[in-house]
Amino acid sequence: MTESLKSEYQLCEEIGRGRFGIVYRCFSPITGESYACKSIDKTLLLDSTDRNCLEKEPKILQFLSGHPNILRLFKIFDDDNYLHLITDLCPSGDDLFKRVSRGPLNEPEAAAILKQLVSAMSFCHHMGIAHRDIKPDNILFDERGKLKLADFGSAEWFGVNNNMEGIVGTPYYVAPEVLRGREYNEKVDVWSAGVILYIMLSGVPPFFGETPTQTFEAVLRGNLRFPPKLFRSVSPEAKDLLRKMICKDVCRRFSADQVLRHPWVISGGETRSMADMT
Repeated sequence: MTESLKSEYQLCEEIGRGRFGIVYRCFSPITGESYACKSIDKTLLLDSTDRNCLEKEPKILQFLSGHPNILRLFKIFDDDNYLHLITDLCPSGDDLFKRVSRGPLNEPEAAAILKQLVSAMSFCHHMGIAHRDIKPDNILFDERGKLKLADFGSAEWFGVNNNMEGIVGTPYYVAPEVLRGREYNEKVDVWSAGVILYIMLSGVPPFFGETPTQTFEAVLRGNLRFPPKLFRSVSPEAKDLLRKMICKDVCRRFSADQVLRHPWVISGGETRSMADMT
């Protein structure tokens, strides 16, 4: 561990662990605040793809610094064997995956989360960056409950009229055009966010199979359904938004900005039928 890191921060308990390293809570005597320290073991990076992700994520986080719903990078410490990233502290275990694992959310709760997520996505897209791995595990919440989009290791820069390529993402959430191996644009993030909204409202993903291959086949078919048993109490407005986010036709699929302008998002999930009940 670098001497400069130890001179500025006190490392405390472990709060997370991943493929390439460990996340600790750390404390700064200078600011009196706690942060997260993500310590990445460079010796575990076995190929050029992993090394590229390691180099790219800090640059992208610095570039996107300032948006309230994107994990903020405060400082970088680099040595021969480790890369240490000092970021916002998000309590252990408080990510969207844990929240949806407890069951479906009501529409106002889901709308509040979606609005923050898509606000972060919209900012990324306007800055020419696609996240490319939007999933509940990468959606964290800080100690005040504010959403923080994290893990930009798969993110990519794109320019005007410049599409991206490469199969990245996670089963259940990846857009069909990615799986087809074609060029694609930033709307892959909107598809993934739509899948997350579907899960928040129903408790299950829209496309799944017994194996990753079967899940990918279901994604490629893209037959979006709303089983009555799961969606009986979900409003027509929410279903309308889902259809426009989880849309196989990329030209017709909503952009992040269009999602933010949808009536269901603007109303905070308080649909007319819900308002009539109060």
